[in-house]
Amino acid sequence: MKFNKRLLVVWVILALLTLGYLWLDHSVDGSLKSSAVVTSSVIVIALIKVRIIFREFMEVRNAPVLLCRLTDAWVVVMAVAMLSCYFVGMQLG
Repeated sequence: MKFNKRLLVVWVILALLTLGYLWLDHSVDGSLKSSAVVTSSVIVIALIKVRIIFREFMEVRNAPVLLCRLTDAWVVVMAVAMLSCYFVGMQLG
């Protein structure tokens, strides 16, 4: 089996992003906290992880430019949709 240093670095970055989410999700006393900043940050972290997975583990990095742009556009559309739903829901609820 060939060792791929690039994938190890990507995996470490994904793990650090997950740890960043866990750090955001808990306050100093260990209780869960919820706020627009935390929720927005979690959505952004998730979408960054999705883009990294697209590029590195689904081999989009070496794909034609159109596919790269389409996957980036999908990430942006999902960001707008999820953040819009969250903030509209906050205003209605």
